[in-house]
Amino acid sequence: MSELCNLPDDALLERLQRAAFDYFVETMNPHNGLLPDTSRDNSPVSIAVIGFALSAYPVAVERGWMERAEAVRRSLLVLRFFRDSDQSGSATATGYKGFYYHFLDIHSGARVWQSELSMIDSALLIAGMLTAATWFTGAGAEESELRELADLLYRRVDWRWSQDGGGTIRQGWKPECGFLHYGWEGYSEAIVLYALALGSPTHPISADCYPAWTATYQWENLYDQDFLYAGPLFVHQFSQAWIDLRGIRDRFMREKQSDYFENSRRAVLVQRKYSQLNPNEFVGYDENGWGLSACDGPSDEQPQVENERRRLFGYAARGVPYGPDDGTLSPPSVLASLPFAPDLALAALRNMLLRYPQLLSHDRLTTGFNATLTDSDGQPWMSPGHYGLDQGIVFMMIENHRSESIWQRLHGCHYLADGLRRAGFSGGWLQAPTRGATPR
Repeated sequence: MSELCNLPDDALLERLQRAAFDYFVETMNPHNGLLPDTSRDNSPVSIAVIGFALSAYPVAVERGWMERAEAVRRSLLVLRFFRDSDQSGSATATGYKGFYYHFLDIHSGARVWQSELSMIDSALLIAGMLTAATWFTGAGAEESELRELADLLYRRVDWRWSQDGGGTIRQGWKPECGFLHYGWEGYSEAIVLYALALGSPTHPISADCYPAWTATYQWENLYDQDFLYAGPLFVHQFSQAWIDLRGIRDRFMREKQSDYFENSRRAVLVQRKYSQLNPNEFVGYDENGWGLSACDGPSDEQPQVENERRRLFGYAARGVPYGPDDGTLSPPSVLASLPFAPDLALAALRNMLLRYPQLLSHDRLTTGFNATLTDSDGQPWMSPGHYGLDQGIVFMMIENHRSESIWQRLHGCHYLADGLRRAGFSGGWLQAPTRGATPR
């Protein structure tokens, strides 16, 4: 670990990004291209993880970590699976109306855990498909098929249906009970969802859907920072893995004289200040020990914990300053903050790795750790295994920091650009002619 921490920044990031990418290489089902939610035994598929993988394959080609033909083969394998998947919406189908169930069996692709048809996770999957389509522009039969499949799968999503006649997009649907009885209220990771839904040439959401969502936003002043509130860090990161939100503004941000990228920088400052103040006196919290986000954590039934003294939340979206907070930090959320506040993110990451070297295994960060809760040997609680979402967001945000290549490529995705404009975004790169071409 000391050897890793002593590396220069770029060499350190190279190691961490390559290890994150290798999660997709090592865990993919070779028969259908599906990828597991976690590295733990018998983990189901997370459809969002596949979106990250489809975005990572072409970057890995450019970095020399994978042959182009292999990246295309893997991408086609999973795109063909989704094309042929059961879209009946039954309790054991893969999806419905072009959306997909949140968790699938890794062998059959059938729904598991009675999971919901997830609008946001489907959007992250589709974003990955479109990323692959913007990258693989060769004239050969396989790359042509890849682009055609990505276009087909995007066009068949019935985004309008996901409104359920309401003002905003619903979060999910189940065959047993229909739409879940809540929509997207308050700022969330859903900008990419709304951009894709508005950009659809076949089944777009209504024009008033996006402003109906932003009307639920909560603008706050916390620790002398004026910002659009969202407690967990992942909310500020996921859409910006794909969309370059620097200098482009919707109506809400124009009125606040800010943008979503700057807002994410301020969210890092809020996190850092909260951890520095450490109101609950947790171990490991300070100006270089932060990162409250969605992650695995200890639960109330934790058998090995010696000094448990408060409620524990298991897997939860932790946030500041209103919680939940049980002393569990997410190291991947710190690393994924790199584009917004590189110096602060790297300082915190290096500090956490020096304090707790067991955060890394195979050069991959654990999803969560809790230094306040220790085992009989005095070791902090560590989440076992690795989560695909963590590896995906780490990979993409390191790349956006290092080269901006994902952002630059997706400037040329007409669907995303059209959706952003229809949402009211203007300025910055949206004013320039789009480069490249999205198949239509």
